[in-house]
Amino acid sequence: MFTDTERCVRAVQSKDARFDGWFFTGVLTTGIYCRPSCPVVPPKPQNMRFYPSAAAAQQAGFRACKRCRPDTSPGSPEWNHRADLTARAVRLIADGVVDRDGVVGLAARLGYSTRQVERQLRAELGAGPLALARAQRAQTARVLIETSPLPMGDVAFAAGFSSIRTFNDTVQEVFALAPSELRRRAARGRAGTDSTGSTTPGVISLRLPFRQPLTPDNLFGHLVATAVPGVEEWRGGAYRRTLRLPYGHGIASLTPRPDHVAARLALTDQRDLAIAISRCRRLLDLDADPVAVDEQLARDEQLAELIAKAPGRRVPRTTDGAEFAVRAVLGQQVSTAAARTHAGRLVTAYGTEVEDAEGGLTHLFPEPEALAGLDPEALAMPRSRRTTLTALVAALAAGDLDLGGGSDWEQARVRLAELPGIGPWTVEVVAMRALGDPDAFPATDLGVRKAAAGLGLPGSPAALVRHSAAWRPWRAYAVQYLWAAPPAGDHPINLMPTE
Repeated sequence: MFTDTERCVRAVQSKDARFDGWFFTGVLTTGIYCRPSCPVVPPKPQNMRFYPSAAAAQQAGFRACKRCRPDTSPGSPEWNHRADLTARAVRLIADGVVDRDGVVGLAARLGYSTRQVERQLRAELGAGPLALARAQRAQTARVLIETSPLPMGDVAFAAGFSSIRTFNDTVQEVFALAPSELRRRAARGRAGTDSTGSTTPGVISLRLPFRQPLTPDNLFGHLVATAVPGVEEWRGGAYRRTLRLPYGHGIASLTPRPDHVAARLALTDQRDLAIAISRCRRLLDLDADPVAVDEQLARDEQLAELIAKAPGRRVPRTTDGAEFAVRAVLGQQVSTAAARTHAGRLVTAYGTEVEDAEGGLTHLFPEPEALAGLDPEALAMPRSRRTTLTALVAALAAGDLDLGGGSDWEQARVRLAELPGIGPWTVEVVAMRALGDPDAFPATDLGVRKAAAGLGLPGSPAALVRHSAAWRPWRAYAVQYLWAAPPAGDHPINLMPTE
């Protein structure tokens, strides 16, 4: 979008928050870059320059605006509804792959040469993987500076910087303030108000922004209804869950607010902060563009009324693709309650124990490697589903099936379908929630079919697939509206045909 100068100028002049994260505006006369909704008086069009990423604006010599804090914008939805090289790379960078494995490791995960990855990212984002990772480190550092009492040296290494000098130079360059001044300004801003910071040692509190509108009932309601005991819970108005992270583990508490999601992150290693934030945003689908989605879906008269009643539905996703795939198999042909029971037993037997000072969470969901040694005979389920589960776990543990943020969606679909007992419903549900494909469409889902028939849409899977062509590429969002249509009862995600 940043190449459409006229459209960008209109967005800036109208302070349209919908475009926050889509592009960034560099102002030649001040040397700062802003989000489109910046509250200051818009600059003259001839003084604006547009960039596709904060990293590109920083590389062009602009520093972040102190008023609108463009580095805290919602992420661009562009990278969540695409499955090409650039989108996969962006998702992996957000998950900390460059900081842990370097550009060589990123390229290896993507299956391309480092030169090709560099060239593609520069062409679309105006910055290479190192610059994008640097921008993320700067934002992580700012969060830690403003919301935690950590010494600056600890902040530097927790944010991923290799030295304190690099940390100081980067913060000064990006925010035009020294780290100590950032902390003092944040403290003054909190004086006499409700602080967003946490007084609990090791816990970081922050806000996760999103684009309006957002209807939280299906999002949080679905997560709570399918919560695995010991791994997830609803407590004090917050959805809470354990997180397995690269350097340790954590517990996320997520509370819906009118204009943001309040997050409390308890981490065993602060280096996991940026990754934990990225996974929570992905879990709640916070980088979506609900206006674009709803506008297209509402062109279908049968969906228009549902959308008008509760616009902005998101797709409840996951923090771990392998975990969700296992849970999807456990949920085949059984009720939500039975699926939770099966998953809870696996967690108790194979999950890693954790301590939760603020609630009742007890375990991390077991890794595929831990589940690879399970005894199928000990599973209280039909033999065919035991075979499916063990085959899935073996493929995940061996690395033959990649369901991570940087995976190839179509290749993952093919690999899933090759496993015994994995049919179209499981493939599409995993694609929707684990892979994040916004066009995934479980047409054989009984809940979807019943809702469609009730709205006057085709009831057979084949006819419904043909009708849904007009909903593309947002069919996963159409599913959320259809699931909201039936009367209350057992969640339709588990009312599925035999595969």
